[in-house]
Amino acid sequence: MLVPPKPLNDAQMRGSFFFIYTIMKIPFTKPYVKSNDLVNLLKSRGLIVADSARAQKYLDYIGYYRLSAYMYPFLKTPKTDHIFKANVTFENILTIYRFDKKLRLLIFNELEKIEVAIRSVIISTVCEETNDSFWITNGSNFVNTTNFSNTILKIDNELQHSHEEFISHFQSTYTDVYPPAWILAEILTFGTIVNIYNNLKNKRIKKIIAQKFGLQAIPFQSWLTIITLTRNACCHHQRVWNKQNTIRPTIPASTHYPWLTLPSDPLRIYFNLSIIKYFLNIISPQNDMRGKLLKHLSDFPNIDTAAMGFPQGWENEAVWR
Repeated sequence: MLVPPKPLNDAQMRGSFFFIYTIMKIPFTKPYVKSNDLVNLLKSRGLIVADSARAQKYLDYIGYYRLSAYMYPFLKTPKTDHIFKANVTFENILTIYRFDKKLRLLIFNELEKIEVAIRSVIISTVCEETNDSFWITNGSNFVNTTNFSNTILKIDNELQHSHEEFISHFQSTYTDVYPPAWILAEILTFGTIVNIYNNLKNKRIKKIIAQKFGLQAIPFQSWLTIITLTRNACCHHQRVWNKQNTIRPTIPASTHYPWLTLPSDPLRIYFNLSIIKYFLNIISPQNDMRGKLLKHLSDFPNIDTAAMGFPQGWENEAVWR
């Protein structure tokens, strides 16, 4: 008698899927296509191009692949057919591209203030609480030894390649292997500073730092990650206007300062913007990010703010007022 096979468990199913996925991989064979041919391709897909030479120049200087991300909202369903909706023009795509570019500049300008403030608070608080000027390079202050070793490698690399006068002065004046924390902080990226905070062993110190921004330690740590990812996207000229967060930010149980009350998608850029505004309200209470954002949105009235996660009446939220 034939015995029916036993059903696969979850681990076996995942393994089978991985095996199938692996063997179905194929070589990349798509050829490079010149910009004039790409313009003709876009036309064949229904895009209205009034000036082919102008469109070709934009593709030359922006890149088709980068610009294609801004074409996606204009495609018919199914999107995989790459056919444009009726009456879509090349200028429609450029408008969203320009909107996103200016949005990144707005965000980056505000993030600079937050980065400087958070960096300063972390460094000074740990120095004060540990009474250790060299706490960043002291492994006893950290939980994960591998992460600490990676931090030291980054510090060594920055010191080796730094041309800053204050680093040269320290190295030529003092016998210490590493400068104190407040000097090191000036040559480390914000992402590295965030990783240093995340790896701190003393939970009480992490809590003190978070409380200075009216948050619990876990939401504070989560929001620092969102700020880092948003900053990196802006630095690398990546699309932000309708892009989803790859990490879901933690919703705080309570905040000392005004926060969102309207339902909003934490994976959308509106939530990131609200996090930025929250920190700005503490660091720079007279900030005008609300006015700048309203002006930017009014300059591009055809942009779908719902795709960015903006709820109706967002501008009246306490955090934005």
